[in-house]
Amino acid sequence: MTARRAPEAVDLRTFSFDEDWQAVHALWARCGPGVQFSRSDEPAEILKKLRRDPDLFLVAEQGGQVIGAVMGGYDGRRGLVYHLAVAPEVRRLGIGRVLMAELETRLREKGCLKSYLLVTKDNADVLAFYRELGWEVMDMHLMGKVLG
Repeated sequence: MTARRAPEAVDLRTFSFDEDWQAVHALWARCGPGVQFSRSDEPAEILKKLRRDPDLFLVAEQGGQVIGAVMGGYDGRRGLVYHLAVAPEVRRLGIGRVLMAELETRLREKGCLKSYLLVTKDNADVLAFYRELGWEVMDMHLMGKVLG
């Protein structure tokens, strides 16, 4: 897929582990409590994810610096959005919107009809952001279990 241009001369492209891992991990770490890390965010686990659908992990770059990233997944039935992050100093410029639009386009191209994402209940700004993009809050209980 070809890279698309975002506002303010930001380039979107597919994530490359060798080129981008350090910068993306650092971005996630400085984006506040909304990006929560677990064992599945370790390098070996990210590499496993990339073997499945590398085209669903995107970075936004400006002047050679990674300023945004989003990782998505598709299991053949549903999509899932993981770790959308935009550098604090360039938030509210449309970068998150463009990353999400591109991810949604790529999910649709795979045949995905519905996608999910997780937001902590107390993250009002992020909830508002996703609502503006057409996402809806679902009244469900999220359950999880560590398998390994």
